[in-house]
Amino acid sequence: MYKKRILLGAACSLVAAAAFAADIAPPKLGRPATAEELAKIDISIPPSGAGLPAGSGSVAQGQAVYAQKCEVCHGANGAGTPSGDRLTGGIGTLTSDNPIKTVSSYWPYATTLFDYIRRAMPVTNPQSLQNDEVYAVAAYILSIDNIVPKDATLDATSLPKVQMPNRAGFVNWEPQLLKP
Repeated sequence: MYKKRILLGAACSLVAAAAFAADIAPPKLGRPATAEELAKIDISIPPSGAGLPAGSGSVAQGQAVYAQKCEVCHGANGAGTPSGDRLTGGIGTLTSDNPIKTVSSYWPYATTLFDYIRRAMPVTNPQSLQNDEVYAVAAYILSIDNIVPKDATLDATSLPKVQMPNRAGFVNWEPQLLKP
């Protein structure tokens, strides 16, 4: 058995060496992505909020969207379920014996919340929410822990200005801060 493995390995090596020596090009697979295809997946939003889309959403609108599309996994008021992460609460617990990592207690930027909701939620149909719905759900989640007022409306201008409770809990590695 051992000799068969050595012979098989040697044969594979010879074939690979012959292909390399003959300068055989690998088969061409796929095609370059189009600009439209790239635009669909290039939706990252940095902490600064650069690239946030047009639109807006209020806490009240977000509560309705949340009830319809989020609550089944994340529970009432973002309290979590056995199948979905807790989103709210836990502020001030990160240095305790039982830290509770939630959007409210852990995430340093509200723009990250927008980015994540738009990109990955609902888990059964990612990227299905309209921008207004994403702003609204973000407003609702942030209102539960009083990070934004209950009558807040978020948009591309106001969302980056939201001060998250744990903003100072992270080191900011943005390139402009690394310059001497």
